[in-house]
Amino acid sequence: MNQFTPVAALSGGLLIGCSAVLLFWLLGRIAGISGILFGALEQAREGGTWRLWFLAGLLLGPLLMRAGHVISFVPRQDFPLWALVAGGILVGAGTRLGSGCTSGHGVCGLGLRSRRSLAATMTFMLMGMLTVYVVRHVAGVLP
Repeated sequence: MNQFTPVAALSGGLLIGCSAVLLFWLLGRIAGISGILFGALEQAREGGTWRLWFLAGLLLGPLLMRAGHVISFVPRQDFPLWALVAGGILVGAGTRLGSGCTSGHGVCGLGLRSRRSLAATMTFMLMGMLTVYVVRHVAGVLP
């Protein structure tokens, strides 16, 4: 565990929580990234520009931190393109099927004490663990 950074993890979690609370307080919206993305893609009804600003912040934040040398994470480059595309399609289909993603259900839904969000979050976590096991130990793909 040479990459254990509890201060960074706690800071990131607090920022995610604060942004979810602010979005809910200011706009009455849940900070579910898949819902925000699909709403922006569907040219959301009134007030849709906030979705674009939210998504832009998600994309620009890490780029600015990387440019400022605040983080030193180097993305893995050797994954085959077909695996990345297949993973993206499966995640998108799963978020539609599950009526939301980990941010909507796990961060916001659990905070609102939603039983549906609890079931969805437990399913996400179990499937994530199963996927890691299959990819690493059955298929032999190492990090």
